[in-house]
Amino acid sequence: MAKTKSYPVSLEIEHQEKLDRFTSFFRLLWVLPILVVLTLLLGPSDGGSMNEAGKEMGKNGGGIIVGLFAATALMILFRQRYPRWWFDFALELNRFSTRISAYIFLLTDKYPSTVENQSVRLEIEYPEVKQDLNRWLPLVKWLLALPHYIVLAVLMVGVLVVTIIAWFAILFTGKYPKGMFNFVVGFMRWNMRVYAYAFLLSTDQYPPFSFK
Repeated sequence: MAKTKSYPVSLEIEHQEKLDRFTSFFRLLWVLPILVVLTLLLGPSDGGSMNEAGKEMGKNGGGIIVGLFAATALMILFRQRYPRWWFDFALELNRFSTRISAYIFLLTDKYPSTVENQSVRLEIEYPEVKQDLNRWLPLVKWLLALPHYIVLAVLMVGVLVVTIIAWFAILFTGKYPKGMFNFVVGFMRWNMRVYAYAFLLSTDQYPPFSFK
């Protein structure tokens, strides 16, 4: 039987057995310096909010995110090209923001690095545009992903509740319950796949409604 091809976006985060109670208690304070760095990278915003999951902090307002999306859409539409250098830049930027998200959501104690992957592994396959991408889909992908936006918005409420519960669990036990950890990581993975489809434009494969 033929093996089913996996989705071209993957996210894995290592589960730590023990987490530091002190840094977890002050997590929102500790993360501020690196959030400033990310905000400067993303450029000026017009009231956009940061979320995490996922991953895409500042996508609603970050000037560089909007610019990358528009430039990529135009290149695919008119030239059927996706320059490797700005794909690599977008990938590294998303890896960086995902490390920050993992830190905010208490999934790791490791302070977000601007270089190393640490315990967060995000992989996005580089597309062969003429073979893998339909040149017209960038015009409608953001709309086709609408059902995902709705589901993810609902799930985000659950993620916030789980994070608060996990915060207390870490303070009392030093551990992040594995089931809750998998739920938050699954949400971030789902969110990243939708983002890669609708905004990075790196795949035409419709994102699955799945945490796996």
